[in-house]
Amino acid sequence: MPERSLAAPARWLRRLVAVEPVELVALLWSFVYFFLLLCSYYILRPLRDEMGIAGGVQQLPWVFTGTFVAMLAAVPAFGWCAARFTRRQLLPAVYYFFAANLLLFYALFQLDDYVALTARAFFIWVSVFNLFVVSVFWSFMVDLYTNAQARRLFGFIAAGGSAGAVTGPLLTASLVKSLGPVNLLPVSCALLLMAVFCIHRLVRWARTIPPAESQTTEAERPLGGSMWAGFGLVARTPYLLGIGLFIWLFTTLSTFLYFEQAHIVSATYADPADRTRLFALIDLGVNVLTIAVQVVLTGRLLKWLGIPLTLALVPLLSAIGFIALGAAPVLPVLVAFQIARRAGDYAVMRPAREVLFTVVGRETKYKAKNFIDTVVYRGGDAISGWAFAGLKALGLGLTGIAVLSVPLALAWAWLGIRLGRRQEELRGSVIRTGGEP
Repeated sequence: MPERSLAAPARWLRRLVAVEPVELVALLWSFVYFFLLLCSYYILRPLRDEMGIAGGVQQLPWVFTGTFVAMLAAVPAFGWCAARFTRRQLLPAVYYFFAANLLLFYALFQLDDYVALTARAFFIWVSVFNLFVVSVFWSFMVDLYTNAQARRLFGFIAAGGSAGAVTGPLLTASLVKSLGPVNLLPVSCALLLMAVFCIHRLVRWARTIPPAESQTTEAERPLGGSMWAGFGLVARTPYLLGIGLFIWLFTTLSTFLYFEQAHIVSATYADPADRTRLFALIDLGVNVLTIAVQVVLTGRLLKWLGIPLTLALVPLLSAIGFIALGAAPVLPVLVAFQIARRAGDYAVMRPAREVLFTVVGRETKYKAKNFIDTVVYRGGDAISGWAFAGLKALGLGLTGIAVLSVPLALAWAWLGIRLGRRQEELRGSVIRTGGEP
């Protein structure tokens, strides 16, 4: 992009985010990259949620377990690839693989005799796809930007994802009746392929930036190491174990809320199209609120509150939300809680959480981070899914489970403060873990 053509956008952006002239091109490509990525995913998300209910609410623990098993197979495969291919080769290959999967599902859905089986497989696949492509995106971002740049720019970059997450549900809600769910899959695939172009532009930008010619050289080499290195790096590093526990508490409470949503929505709506539309509208509400907060508040909150208090905001909001849901487990309360909590996660907690990884080495940014974002995340889903089913079997209703979630949310807030303080102690340094130079 010519500098002259960027002069006007630069002046406008500097009112919203503290971007330096040399960073502007990368900031815009990162914004567009995340826009395309989440637009692609959010076309699929309402379809996945409807398929989860259509398959039976009682079967959700099995589906979540299947997702975890799929993650256990996928993460070593990613680790093997990361050890052997450069960043420039690895990142596009991940997206090409998932784009090919989308086209395969599109073909399978044409086979009427296998629709139910394909629907269950699709639910699991979308759950794996979501975590993997977003984890790879943020691994790239924390590898591309420094700690100081991350604090200034990640809020705005995350807003690109939110803009895509607004567009995706709008497309689904407006087109699902006329086109049918299956015909939206090629649209999602096309957006995913467009994101690959952004990767190439960002890699090219990284090569032109001086401060660290050595960093550029390092980024052009494969990471090396074992396909299982992610697990080992987490197990040997207390800081990473803390992040893993933070994610575990996050996904446990997310799963409890997801199951409460499934029960309340299935009891409220009988028509699958109505449920799909509701899920799309919830996603739309979440993402409109998210982008407003990201553009106006996220960067300022990170500056005013620092990482510790920023990480504690959503856990504290969750504690309040579960208290409200325990008092009134009805659809309006559920929808308000979901929108507020998910918007807070995407707009505030996710950028702050990603800053935690700016003080670790490159192998950790890809392998250990990917392990935490996928295996730990979906492991928490699977275990908490069965825990929810067990609590229901013991006679505990939606109100009781919501009340039990409150102390977990408070523990989550405390851990966020501890991790944030540790990250701020480490600013300007890099945690070296076994196997990293």
